[in-house]
Amino acid sequence: MNNVILKTDKLCKSFSNGGNQIHVLKNLDIEIIEGDFTIIMGSSGSGKSTLLYALSGMDKPTLGKVLFKETDISKLNNDKLAVFRRKNCGFVFQSIYLLDNMSVLDNVLTSGLLVSKDKRKIISKAKELLQQVGLKTEIWDKFPNQISGGEAQRAGIARALINEPTIIFADEPTGALNSSASTEVLNTLTKINENKQSIVAVTHDVKTACRGNRIIYIRDGAACGELKLSFYKDENMEARREKVQRFLDEMGW
Repeated sequence: MNNVILKTDKLCKSFSNGGNQIHVLKNLDIEIIEGDFTIIMGSSGSGKSTLLYALSGMDKPTLGKVLFKETDISKLNNDKLAVFRRKNCGFVFQSIYLLDNMSVLDNVLTSGLLVSKDKRKIISKAKELLQQVGLKTEIWDKFPNQISGGEAQRAGIARALINEPTIIFADEPTGALNSSASTEVLNTLTKINENKQSIVAVTHDVKTACRGNRIIYIRDGAACGELKLSFYKDENMEARREKVQRFLDEMGW
């Protein structure tokens, strides 16, 4: 039986612009299943990034609910939301927000120590995660400006995993990377998903979308289509890409 860990109930988000109300999300109902690699797609301005921020508690909806295991996180105050995010959410962004004055290892450690004061345990876990995302030990003591974009993004993934989040939220995780680095990052995300890590990613990129086992298409603030796939395997990539592209064409992407 599929375990729903996050869902929305008639989710709405509006912004005021020069006295006009812009309705970005409109009575949107979706479910996020534990262990899935869920992809959210849609044209620019469709509301997909706004949805990601609402799902992760980074932004509050105007109306409706965001339910995390039956807790309505949209009703939490800012302090409780911060605690919720630290304990349950990991974030990977297009812009790689590593702290420039800290080493790769210290960037991962700092996030872990916000939740746990057991420094020895966090150091051990940080090193384990850096190995897991494919970063060699000689990189760990380097600063972000001394490594490649792909290496920095994989360090960001390790940082997102340090507190054992329920869900990783990724906003265009390969958007700032070249093709080779993009593949490295996608391989890393696929690998952690194979370990049953739930991932929700927003993307414009078909190559990224092909890594998901479920694609939700957003148009004008509403979910208008869904494609379910098997979990990713290298050997079925060509057929998978054709299926994803056909779905996107049907959605008017």
